[in-house]
Amino acid sequence: MDSLMSNLGPNVDLLIVYHCCQKSMEVSKQVLDLHFTLRTHFAPFFKDRCFDKKAEFAFTTVLCAPLPTVTSEGYRVVYFRLADPDPRNFNLLEAVRTFMMVFDMWQYEEGTWPGFVILIDMETATLGHIARLDLMVVKKVLYFLQECMFVKLKGVHFMNAPYFMDKLLSLIRPYLRKDLMHLVNTHKTGADSIENLIPQKALPKEAGGEYKDFDTLREELFKRLRANTVFIRDENRRRVNESLRPAGKPSPAEKEFGLQGSFKKLELD
Repeated sequence: MDSLMSNLGPNVDLLIVYHCCQKSMEVSKQVLDLHFTLRTHFAPFFKDRCFDKKAEFAFTTVLCAPLPTVTSEGYRVVYFRLADPDPRNFNLLEAVRTFMMVFDMWQYEEGTWPGFVILIDMETATLGHIARLDLMVVKKVLYFLQECMFVKLKGVHFMNAPYFMDKLLSLIRPYLRKDLMHLVNTHKTGADSIENLIPQKALPKEAGGEYKDFDTLREELFKRLRANTVFIRDENRRRVNESLRPAGKPSPAEKEFGLQGSFKKLELD
């Protein structure tokens, strides 16, 4: 898998983003520009990534499981759950950094998707976890997901929503585009509304489904990350070269974070 992925490289990026952008060349250029600009400047998420002890610990505390079952619309679903209930071990930044590695690998393996859904199981979440959220990390990851990920975000679902769900939503709403507010959905504990997304049996066993158990999912994910070190290393090199960037019209990234973008200066070697 390493050699296949590393040889595909930029060609896969172009095909996936072209599909994601409704086959519009102009929109594809803008998304590519912003995507790689943010991968360069959001260094804590993307710089020098590898499957290291920090990544392993992140997924020991936060379970990440791409599910094989798609929604009725054909959207891919990734399941998240706090595996360690101790808030002191929760680090959102490291969880995001590791998830982005998994997502890149997952998408390169499967190609284009009609859409992507995030399913967050809140059963073991506490107010202590909410208190540890870094709002700048929240802002950056939501901006990346909404504006320039190479797949359309079609939903963020919170299952087993706790009594303090309104507090979490009040933190993330300021960073959501108004036209995407409807993508955020909550499902109370015991509610069967999750069936409108995917069948209950498609969930991991500990979440009431018939899919694999948490330990198996984690070990399989670790194995895939270890097997794709060359892909992750090569992906680290696909960044913008800011020394070649001419002065120009401010991009949305500059307005939001003080960053600029220029499609002509992307380095995709």
